[in-house]
Amino acid sequence: MAYADQQMSGSRVAAIIIVALIHIALGYALVTGLAYSAVKKAIERVTTVDIEEPPPPPEDEPPPPPEPDTAPPPPVAPPPPINIAVAPPPIQTQVNIPPPAPPARIIPPSAPPAPPPAPPPPPSRARAVTPENQRSWSQRIQDNYPARAVRDEIEGTVGVQVTVGPNGRVTACSVTSPSGSSILDEAACTDITRYGRFNPAWDAAGNPIAGNWSTRIQYRLD
Repeated sequence: MAYADQQMSGSRVAAIIIVALIHIALGYALVTGLAYSAVKKAIERVTTVDIEEPPPPPEDEPPPPPEPDTAPPPPVAPPPPINIAVAPPPIQTQVNIPPPAPPARIIPPSAPPAPPPAPPPPPSRARAVTPENQRSWSQRIQDNYPARAVRDEIEGTVGVQVTVGPNGRVTACSVTSPSGSSILDEAACTDITRYGRFNPAWDAAGNPIAGNWSTRIQYRLD
């Protein structure tokens, strides 16, 4: 009985070993067969695939131009905060008001010294025309009474104005007040021009100049 069990155990072990070898052989055959099929398919695929050259690499694009340097905008300071006081500031009243300060005394600058007075002008030597020895030549005019007026007994007074030159002689005569007789008027200018003598007029420096003189000549028959 024991022997039979041992024989049965040996047969079982041998059967197990044989079954294992069979599985190994089948697995190897299966693995090698599958590998051969895969290699064959890979070769066929490689032989039938067209080899294409890879496209050339893209050209490098030029770098973008540098951006111009622009200064950043100046910082803008925020506006200062506005303090809005809700309540008005307290008003302080001063009871004792100090007296006002005395006004500043402004002393005006001293006036510049007055310029020295100008020397007084020399005294003027101007003078008017004056008759020279009038009594003498007035008598000569009376002595030269016009003969026609004597014959016709004509009397009258003639007002004349004469112009006396720097030499004291009469240069012109005009009747300013007629006598009513042309004979006496003409005789008055003729005689005073002939007999009259004068001191000429002077200017401020004492130089003789022309001047005018007026008088009245009376014609009377004695």
